[in-house]
Amino acid sequence: FSNRRIGGKDPPKRADAIVRCCRCSDMTNERPETGRFFACSGRKPVLYWLLTRDRRGEARMHGLGTIVNVAAIVVGGLAGLLGGRRIPEQLQKTLMSAMGVSVLFVGVSGTLSQMLRAGGGALTVQGTMMILSLAVGAVLGELLDLEDRMERFGAWLKVKTKSESDGGFIGAFVTASLTVCIGAMAIVGSIQDGILGDHATLFAKAVLDLVIIMVMTASMGKGCIFSAIPVGILQGSVTLLARLLQPVFTDAALSNLSLVGSVLVFCVGLNLVWGKKIRVANLLPSLLIAVIWAFL
Repeated sequence: FSNRRIGGKDPPKRADAIVRCCRCSDMTNERPETGRFFACSGRKPVLYWLLTRDRRGEARMHGLGTIVNVAAIVVGGLAGLLGGRRIPEQLQKTLMSAMGVSVLFVGVSGTLSQMLRAGGGALTVQGTMMILSLAVGAVLGELLDLEDRMERFGAWLKVKTKSESDGGFIGAFVTASLTVCIGAMAIVGSIQDGILGDHATLFAKAVLDLVIIMVMTASMGKGCIFSAIPVGILQGSVTLLARLLQPVFTDAALSNLSLVGSVLVFCVGLNLVWGKKIRVANLLPSLLIAVIWAFL
């Protein structure tokens, strides 16, 4: 494959050139220091997973959606932190309540859109999967004690960032992380990013997260900024494993994931408005049960 003339022309010398492998016709990258090309032999260079071309020949960088999403959270958090210092305490409390009500209605609308089905002139309600997923997920979550694990990680961040004087740091981190991580948008967008290099869904999520984290940081503190860490881990992992996970996330599985995820978003809203009433992190295994339910 190396040193061959392609189409009667010498191999291009650009470092970013991407051509098709002579053995499997798959996309592969030029080795710029030698002017030669990789013949993949079933094994693709690391850059393959980061940069490919779509059918129109346009370069697509896999993982860019997650990078932009993480950056948007950090930017929104910093903007909220700077603005929050100029906002009176009473207004911060009002912002917190407004944020909580907004999250509540996002959860309600997402839940109802998946629970209610119209057909044959009748409206049916599908709730069995949701109830069992939440029940089994709650048992697993309590056994694993995910809420406590997240809080311990938040406490570690609090020490490392020298934020011991911020009493609401851990609560802000946990609440913000749950708000921006839960939901089908993160999963679907990461799969699209990993398989197609399509960043549109994650770009849209990045804009939403920027606004949400900005408002939450202004009212809750800088702990919200570090929600970028779990977002990067979750979405980055799904993007890297997208080709393996694609058969799992069928339409039915994504519908179940969206329904249960919306219920958890509603629970986050409850905690924002009325204080911590529900250990939402301990309900996270419900999302896994919801996906498994689609194959039963």
